[in-house]
Amino acid sequence: MATAKKIALISGANKGLGFEMARQLGQAGVKVLLAARDSGKGEAAAAKLRDEGLDAQFLKLDVTDKKDRAAASAFLEDKFGRLDILINNAGISAEPLGSGKVSTTTEGAIHGTFETNFFAPVALTLALLPLLKKSDAGRIVNMSSILGSQTLQADPKSPIYDFKSLSYDASKAALNSFTIHLAHELKDTKIKVNSAHPGWVKTDMGTDAAPMEIPEGAKTGVALALLGDDGPTGGFFHLGQPLPW
Repeated sequence: MATAKKIALISGANKGLGFEMARQLGQAGVKVLLAARDSGKGEAAAAKLRDEGLDAQFLKLDVTDKKDRAAASAFLEDKFGRLDILINNAGISAEPLGSGKVSTTTEGAIHGTFETNFFAPVALTLALLPLLKKSDAGRIVNMSSILGSQTLQADPKSPIYDFKSLSYDASKAALNSFTIHLAHELKDTKIKVNSAHPGWVKTDMGTDAAPMEIPEGAKTGVALALLGDDGPTGGFFHLGQPLPW
């Protein structure tokens, strides 16, 4: 069934930044598909947005599950025939942020973090890329982190120099590399690919110590999802400002 309304899929959208980005996109007139592993929590989140008058629907999706990714692609193809916006938001940290030493980082933490934060978004994006190519203005937003900036991590003068967690930071650096490479491949198409740093936000991962509220943290991803034809591609941004790789 075709529709003129933009269609957005957001992974990890049952709470936190994913849920708030869904809300803000819905308020902008986009139909939002809230993708999450937990059906109960995902349905409840979508229902909450519908109660606010937004066009929201839950989609069962464990980003690390190949069958779920294929099912999501088949659903979108059958229901809409395309996808306009993909926000790769689902992510984990297997160790407390900023507290990890290389010498104490476990192999399991590295593999587990990369599985969700890098391999899964790459696989999901490639599964949905044929549908994004059918959009008049496809947008891919990879929710990264300033902690993935190699430039800032290596600079003794940067504010994050002493805030290190190998598994998480490296997974976001890898996600940024994916952004650069995919944007290059798609540079002659209508699809734009960018990385977003939401900021240090009061989420489960960010904790209550974070200075930013969730609505403010959602703004960067939403802005990149709604970029006009003259917007950037292949960049790393926070609230409209470029960040160093």
